[in-house]
Amino acid sequence: MATPTATALTCSCRPSPSSSSSAAFRRLNISGVHSPRRRLRLPPLHVVDDSKDLPEERSQTDKMVDGMDFGELCNDFECISSPYVESTARQIARDIIELREDNRAFNSYAVSVKYKDPLRAFVGREKYKRPLWITKALEKPVVTVQEMSMQSTSNLTIKWAFRGKPKNPFFATMGGDVIVRVESQFVLNQISGQVLEQVDSWDLSASSLPAQAYFWLSRRVYSTVESGKDTIEAAKSTASGLTKGDQNFETYPDPSSDPTKFFQRPDDGFNQDVYQIGLLLAVIYFIVQFLRTTL
Repeated sequence: MATPTATALTCSCRPSPSSSSSAAFRRLNISGVHSPRRRLRLPPLHVVDDSKDLPEERSQTDKMVDGMDFGELCNDFECISSPYVESTARQIARDIIELREDNRAFNSYAVSVKYKDPLRAFVGREKYKRPLWITKALEKPVVTVQEMSMQSTSNLTIKWAFRGKPKNPFFATMGGDVIVRVESQFVLNQISGQVLEQVDSWDLSASSLPAQAYFWLSRRVYSTVESGKDTIEAAKSTASGLTKGDQNFETYPDPSSDPTKFFQRPDDGFNQDVYQIGLLLAVIYFIVQFLRTTL
């Protein structure tokens, strides 16, 4: 009977806490001892891409090219053209507007491209790297592309105009600005898009008579000088070809039994004499032509 009494005494020594004291302890424990730090709740970040709202600026040239009809690239049997034709059209128009000289896109032209205008004609892409007449003869020229059209899948026509004040003070005072309308016709390779041929024609009806005189005079002098450069380059090319031929002959002798191969050959002085004579005749010819046109 002692066991229940002990159990009762034990229970009477440790009274269970009341509900009010337990609630007070929880409030103390939560608010005092283990109270976590308050965190600031920031609003969620919203990333806005403004680039989608701003339309990409397109130049006047690009808008012209966008409205052009480049013909049917492919039919049911074969492809007769390529997207490179459109790319070349855009690049040529940019080069015209920006008056690009040494930094123009020369890959748009074939290596053996042909050029022709009323005063000059040449063959070769390298000659496009020479300075332009428009930048040498006019002060601050302004160029505008007026029309672009595809006559076929390989024929491109660009109508453009330029104006500027002559660098010669006399013609600048007497004639005013030189205004020229140009029509450039290009023959393009339908696969690579490169220019195979370019033909330019000029219309000076909007310029005054003194301005027209300045244009034809300065343009003829420019064409004469460039033609002289062409002649010199051709003579150098011919001379270097003859020299290489002699070198190849010495390196790889003729295996045939030629009795003259043991004789001494003349030195390279003959080639130099031919080059000098050809250069002198070319200079005299261009001087005579220039005097005939100016006098």
